[in-house]
Amino acid sequence: MITITFPANNIKERRYTLSIVFEEFLKIPHQLSQGSSTDTQTTIELENREKIIIKDHFFSKFPKELSYLKRENIPTNIEYFSHNLLENTIPVLFGQPKVEKSAKESIIYIDIFATIFFMLSRWEEYVEKNRDKHERFSHKDSLAYRFNFLERPIVNEYIEFLWSLLRQHGCKERRKKREFSLIVTHDVDEILRYPNFTKVLKGMVGDILYRKNPLLSLKTLYNYSAIKQQKRKDPYDTFDEIMDLSDEHNLKSYFFFMSGGTSKYDNRYDINEPKVKKIIDNIKARGHHVGFHPSYNAYNNPQQFKSEKEALESVYSAPIKYGREHYLRFEVPTTWQIWEDNNLEWCSNLAYAKKDGFRAGCCYPYPLFNILTQEKLNLIERPLIMMEVTFMEQFNDYHKIEEKIDYYMQTIKKYNGEFVLLWHNATFKEHELKKYAPLYKETIVKYKQLAKA
Repeated sequence: MITITFPANNIKERRYTLSIVFEEFLKIPHQLSQGSSTDTQTTIELENREKIIIKDHFFSKFPKELSYLKRENIPTNIEYFSHNLLENTIPVLFGQPKVEKSAKESIIYIDIFATIFFMLSRWEEYVEKNRDKHERFSHKDSLAYRFNFLERPIVNEYIEFLWSLLRQHGCKERRKKREFSLIVTHDVDEILRYPNFTKVLKGMVGDILYRKNPLLSLKTLYNYSAIKQQKRKDPYDTFDEIMDLSDEHNLKSYFFFMSGGTSKYDNRYDINEPKVKKIIDNIKARGHHVGFHPSYNAYNNPQQFKSEKEALESVYSAPIKYGREHYLRFEVPTTWQIWEDNNLEWCSNLAYAKKDGFRAGCCYPYPLFNILTQEKLNLIERPLIMMEVTFMEQFNDYHKIEEKIDYYMQTIKKYNGEFVLLWHNATFKEHELKKYAPLYKETIVKYKQLAKA
């Protein structure tokens, strides 16, 4: 068993980070030992007495608890480090790009643990107050975007570097075995393309004025008439098609439903309508999953969140355990704590609405940390890797999106991580976006091919 001795300051933050690295990600036997408050390094001692010393360049500067939570403590410059144990150069957020090695000891001047904590806790988003028009932390304000490493899972890269060092110094433990996986999720913002005739009229006007296609407006009217006469399904009722494809490939789909709201971005269907309950019952009967999609203003409103979750549970007739925020509206650490307080098991909120990449620098699920209460949560984050609309709006090119999907799939496969995919049920049939629908099946097929390789 290895022994890890860490400085006696910012203890809860340090314990959380070490637990993520050695319990959650590597899962190797270890014991933690609290050193002195004046220590400026974390020492990992193996059974053979060889050591890996990781110099502390962050938390030791802030002996008073929570004093690190200031915008000026975000790094202003990034250096890159190369090493024969690394496939690529790696960004150094805290410390120096230097390693000293002797026969029995390695001294790492990169503050690996402060970097991992920075990425996973998202304390950067708490101290940076700029927000977009939806009150979201923007990718443009993130350190990862500004220094061009957003598209890399640097936490996974650092974990592999640390593991290689441990093996180099004689660690005989076996690490946690992981399997590359695909999690397919579907935010149900809308149930019907034609819920009423007013929506049909708006669609027809759009066909004429925006899409410049009068014949399409007549087709819209014809489709609505056929749906009303139950001669065909509404275009947005793609639930059986989605589940059929998942079943074909031995996957389970997660459908996240809305159940309230107070803004113009909500209430596109009523969770208590018989047709909605019928869809939910069908998903349940087919062995797929129903989750929660809180409304636009629920992300920082505990009472609203709770009432909406209870409304969905009433329809579902069972506890709801997972989901994702509407519009990816999210606030550190408030939103996570609300999810925790409502006994949810996992969420998948960590992605940027306008830019692809690894918002948490990670492609593994992991327990979250409330930076204000300094408590490790039971709630698990499953970082969202791909939201289809983000890719479509960014690239507007079928083959470019294919390339991007392939890049992320290959990268996550390298670490045996999770590729969490969001594809809205309505997107398959939305006029401007349905041309990309084949990419959904392509992504699943690509995953199956890689998983077998």
